[in-house]
Amino acid sequence: MKSIQNWFDEYAVSHQNPQNKLIHFICVPAIFFSIIALLASIPHDFLNSWASEGLKPYLHFGTVLIVFGLLFYLRLSIPLFIGIALFSALCLYFTKLLMLSSIPLWQSSLSIFVVAWIGQFFGHKIEGAKPSFFQDLQFLLIGPAWILGFIYRKFGLKY
Repeated sequence: MKSIQNWFDEYAVSHQNPQNKLIHFICVPAIFFSIIALLASIPHDFLNSWASEGLKPYLHFGTVLIVFGLLFYLRLSIPLFIGIALFSALCLYFTKLLMLSSIPLWQSSLSIFVVAWIGQFFGHKIEGAKPSFFQDLQFLLIGPAWILGFIYRKFGLKY
């Protein structure tokens, strides 16, 4: 099994250009959020049948994906697992807020998803390198951790 640093080193190969990095710092969290929100849009009454009223807005297919994703991060790094868990909680909260909007959740989250992916591919055009996930789909999970790794290093935190 690769270490988190091995993953980061491989991911960094196609993320050297400062403009591409900036685009990723914006678009990767937006894609992460939009996927959670899109999955929350899928009818899921059976998931809520046993939940209390307070939990129902947070229990959906997006939550299921978060749980499986967190298991991936837990194998790599406990500090990154904690950071991704906190970011995931924010995503769930903002998904709940978007549910209250007059715009259907699937429309707003799909719009964010499309715009963010356009940004990602534009960043890789600037970089002159294909996105890492073309090499290995697991890099789709490494992107959020890679950004969090930058934040941790900025604050002197170990991952």
